Amino acid sequence: MSADQRFSKSFNRRGFLRGTLATAIPLAMPKLLHGAAPAPTHRLRLGVIGTGGQGSGHARTWAGLPESRLVAVCDVNRQNLERARADADAAQGKGSCSAYHDFREMLARDDIDAVSIATPDHWHALTALAAIRAGKHVYLEKPVAYSVAEGRALVEAVRRHGVVLQNGTQQRSISTFQRATWLARSGRLGTVHTAIASSPYGLQGGDPNPAAIPPEIDYDFWLGPAPWKPYTPGRCKGHGGVGWYHIRDYSGGWITAWGSHHVDCAQWALGKDHEAPVSVEAHGEFARHGVYDTCYKWRAEFRYADGKQLIFATPTEADGKMNVLIQGDQGWVCADRGNIDAHPKSLLAERPGPLADPWPNHHYQDFLHAIREGREAAAPIEGAHLSTTLCHLANIAIVLGRPLRWEGTHERFINDPVADRMLTSPMRTPWNLNA
Repeated sequence: MSADQRFSKSFNRRGFLRGTLATAIPLAMPKLLHGAAPAPTHRLRLGVIGTGGQGSGHARTWAGLPESRLVAVCDVNRQNLERARADADAAQGKGSCSAYHDFREMLARDDIDAVSIATPDHWHALTALAAIRAGKHVYLEKPVAYSVAEGRALVEAVRRHGVVLQNGTQQRSISTFQRATWLARSGRLGTVHTAIASSPYGLQGGDPNPAAIPPEIDYDFWLGPAPWKPYTPGRCKGHGGVGWYHIRDYSGGWITAWGSHHVDCAQWALGKDHEAPVSVEAHGEFARHGVYDTCYKWRAEFRYADGKQLIFATPTEADGKMNVLIQGDQGWVCADRGNIDAHPKSLLAERPGPLADPWPNHHYQDFLHAIREGREAAAPIEGAHLSTTLCHLANIAIVLGRPLRWEGTHERFINDPVADRMLTSPMRTPWNLNA
């Protein structure tokens, strides 16, 4: 069997299977989970935590797939909660789905197999850890965690409890990114040396004036582990539901939001799912007015021990070549969610074999199939945590304004205690990672 045939065989409908490609491309098999629970024999029963914009899509998906049933929804926003329950009842029948204000009450149910989490970022680790400890499988929206320390806690919890965790980086289940990754890692581009991930510019502004808390929101619970701040218009749901993304107390901005997607695909194409860079240098710009205080324009450059580099920037570096551009000494390939391009053009006629079903449902279905089969999902925690870590490193380097050296094995900076302190974030009482 040739190297190309072995690669095509390993590139199956369960997603592009990880493993570094060298001259001889090994046959990859799905990684089985040690100590995984027996596969359920019924339709998988799911609950959704966070039913806003993205979470409402989760709820409709689980209620609509033949392999799953939505039995519970949870939110601190009463309007979002009732809307999600109504959608579930419309799809599955009246009374099919229960509603909860507190995620801990929902997780106490023995008849829930998995949960889908689409809260603001500062809640990701706390809700996911609680679900994992309750024995639930987890579909977790990106980014996996608000800080490097929180992401590491999730990695260890998944290993300890043997559950499936699928990160919501659905580009791993989109054929254009799968084809681009295959071209990069199969030698078609020659020696690959650079990946460029491009992000939209972040938002600026946000009304800074205190306002009355909307009656449908439990604002104190919404803040949770974040510092208490006066409510301002749209803080929880401004700019079409993405305003909180641009407030540092709750998110790393578009750097972690879009970086979770595009940096992840760049790492994947470079064959670096299990290898951190050794340095990062970044600069960025912040708005001068308004409550949005995350970086809105930036350029970050990561270098690996073998000399490869990954550049992550707002739309200046890739010369308009889609979301992710991979460059080798014999050609390049670029992809976004609907398109792929390459040089030389002849590369576009080459395909790795079976690709994912049309997105978006394939990524959700892969999660369900991974639970059934006791294997890793297409976007498992280790790779998701590493890609998100790069985004956190970019934010830290921008704030400190100097190059940083990174030791990936122990996840710490080299001789830089100031930067190390930024790898974690304090939580407001009574919340903590051990709760």
